[in-house]
Amino acid sequence: MMNAADMLLDARRTNRPLVELPADVRPQTVEEAYLVQDKMSWAYEAIGGWKVGAPTGDAEPMFAPMPAAWISCSGCEMRGRTHRYRGLEAEIAFLMGEDLPPRKTPYSRDEVLDAIASCHPAIEVLETAFIDPMQVARLSMIADLQLHGGFVYGPACPDWQRIDFSQEHVTLAVDGAVRVERTGSNTSGDLLRLLPFLANEGAARTGGLKRGDWITTGSWTGCTVASPGSAVDVQFSTVGKVNLRFGVEGSALPD
Repeated sequence: MMNAADMLLDARRTNRPLVELPADVRPQTVEEAYLVQDKMSWAYEAIGGWKVGAPTGDAEPMFAPMPAAWISCSGCEMRGRTHRYRGLEAEIAFLMGEDLPPRKTPYSRDEVLDAIASCHPAIEVLETAFIDPMQVARLSMIADLQLHGGFVYGPACPDWQRIDFSQEHVTLAVDGAVRVERTGSNTSGDLLRLLPFLANEGAARTGGLKRGDWITTGSWTGCTVASPGSAVDVQFSTVGKVNLRFGVEGSALPD
């Protein structure tokens, strides 16, 4: 698993993507995939939060660390050679306002929601160590930080506790053209169920949620792929809007 993490890190850093992990280092369990995630996150140093989501309303959530260095506010430009895939997902994120340290008694849903400082529209930028992440084994994709490559948040939404997320509408536009438009489309069904899961079942890996952590709660739009120089705008009907722009080719940051 340490070798798998090194291979994924090298592929991302050098922009030389892999077809797949070799069979002898490919994770065979979720626990092994999480070990690879954690080893990769150490290389990126401080963790600024967690991505968590589930493919259906009944599925157990999966989660991955978000390096603090990859977190930006709305209006930013995403530059650097590591932005190769440029996948986009419209999401709703939460900023923790209180610590939730590990404890024997599980936190209730209300306790976790009361610990949230604010709710925000967000864009998760997907990046990958693989040429085509949709063609690799599921556990290889999970190991690769669940394709995480950046997180951009918009302004806080007031009175977010009153929102009926099942009726929330979202559009994702690239260069002014709407590419996705959906309503109530978070893949986990009830996105708020993800927060107590992360606070409780996730505590062994997270060390407990901390004040200032960002938690982003899964895609509303599927994955949309952008191009160099593209401008991206996400608009939620109640939660608000967030945008970013990708740098053009050749605008890589220095090593």
